[in-house]
Amino acid sequence: MAVAAAAAAGPVFWRRLLGLLPGRPGLAALLGRLSDRFGRNRDRRRRRSPWLLLAPLLSPAVPQVTSPPCCLCPEGVHRFQWIRNLVPEFGVSSSHVRVLSSPAEFFELMKVDCLESTLEESLQAKFPSDLKVSILLDFTRGSRGRKNSRTMLLPLLQRFPEQVRVSLFHTPHLRGLLRLLIPERFNETIGLQHIKVYLFDNSVILSGANLSDSYFTNRQDRYVFLQDCAEIADFFTELVDAVGDVSLQLQGDDTVQVLDGMVHPYKGDRAEYCKAANKRVMDVINSARIRQQMLHAQTFHGNSLLTQEDAAAAGDRRPAPDTWIYPLIQMKPFEIQIDEIVTETLLTEAECGAKVYLTTGYFNLTQAYMDLVLGTRAEYQILLASPEVNGFFGAKGVAGAIPAAYVHIERQFYSEVCSLGQQERVQLQEYWRRGWTFHAKGLWLYLAGSSLPCLTLIGSPNFGYRSVHRDLEAQIAIVTENQALQQQLHQEQEQLYLRSGAVSSATFEQPSRQVKLWVKMVTPLIKNFF
Repeated sequence: MAVAAAAAAGPVFWRRLLGLLPGRPGLAALLGRLSDRFGRNRDRRRRRSPWLLLAPLLSPAVPQVTSPPCCLCPEGVHRFQWIRNLVPEFGVSSSHVRVLSSPAEFFELMKVDCLESTLEESLQAKFPSDLKVSILLDFTRGSRGRKNSRTMLLPLLQRFPEQVRVSLFHTPHLRGLLRLLIPERFNETIGLQHIKVYLFDNSVILSGANLSDSYFTNRQDRYVFLQDCAEIADFFTELVDAVGDVSLQLQGDDTVQVLDGMVHPYKGDRAEYCKAANKRVMDVINSARIRQQMLHAQTFHGNSLLTQEDAAAAGDRRPAPDTWIYPLIQMKPFEIQIDEIVTETLLTEAECGAKVYLTTGYFNLTQAYMDLVLGTRAEYQILLASPEVNGFFGAKGVAGAIPAAYVHIERQFYSEVCSLGQQERVQLQEYWRRGWTFHAKGLWLYLAGSSLPCLTLIGSPNFGYRSVHRDLEAQIAIVTENQALQQQLHQEQEQLYLRSGAVSSATFEQPSRQVKLWVKMVTPLIKNFF
């Protein structure tokens, strides 16, 4: 099965990583132990793994991507420059980075003049307008129900067909009999477009938040605003266009079509479609990576042969960067695993004395991430949603049991932490706020001896099976040596954790934490789908 194949690939990843670390016996020994742990867990999972209802329809195992060298740069934030071997590195001034803390701030920033009136003005202008609107949605979510995102956008598309593009990504794994049998409410569990990026001219907002009402009022998420960062905006524009090109195109009559020459995502050959999609997306990543290397090699790094004065004389008036942005893309259906590799490497390299604050609205870590948390040396504070602030709390039908399933997963993980005697090093916190739900995800990394974070991951991934294996995801790694920006990130982390309570054995004795037997039995069968 695909799940078994993915699990078996774990030790391969570490063996390859070992080969990249000559002269580092301590780390090599650690990774050796982790490799052994992967092997033991794989065997244990083979014995206990239940039959997955849709296992034959999961995405096939993909070749492992060789991971980059780790921490071969000097001490300090520049130790993370190895990420530029995988993705483009954007050096910016920290003054262009703003961390938001609340739905209200997110709403105020997202408020723009009416899109329709702006398009109307562009049509009435004396000179041709180059205003373009590109919207990328998931097909299953965007088409659910009679009134949905698709029907809301149709009038705009009908009125401005030359300026508006609406693309609907359809996972290649939802096809055939499976597509006919799965109810509309649950078909998104097979895979979806989960990226949340909002582009306006040269500015970008990266978040885990959607644009439905609750995300502007009482659904807590994370958000970062990159202002006047043209190169980053260009990259994400190209990424959205690339995914849009391999998606279905919404027409004015509410039908959908593929672009000329493109394989249909669920009617055409799956392998051929995924190969074409991989090439389209990786062309964007690789071309941007090479472009940034050429642009910044002499001015942005410590081995520069060109001084800032020389750069200014040459016409480059940008200040020296103190912050670096790395876009991390995860599209496992297309064999793109960059975010997974970077996240695993960061967790592996977090040294003794370092602190990792990791948060997810849906605590369902992959086995690889759990093994790293339990098998490495850094201290972990993991923030997750209490049942009452889970987005599925109070839902009707089977969905109403999802918070209990998360409690069951949380209790199993906590029990393993206790069995290993690591309660001091790995601690769980539950977020609670009356009348709110919790959807924040990401991490903050504090180097040993530092009271401020130098790195954060922020975007759409939840660190779970779906984020790694099923959905299209994007986040950014922000690395900064600027103390003011580090303070912003620290305050963001503190504000979230201040509304939480520590998890202990007593937590699971509370009436709200009692999980029905049928939920315990079903959870292993469905945990890879939510």
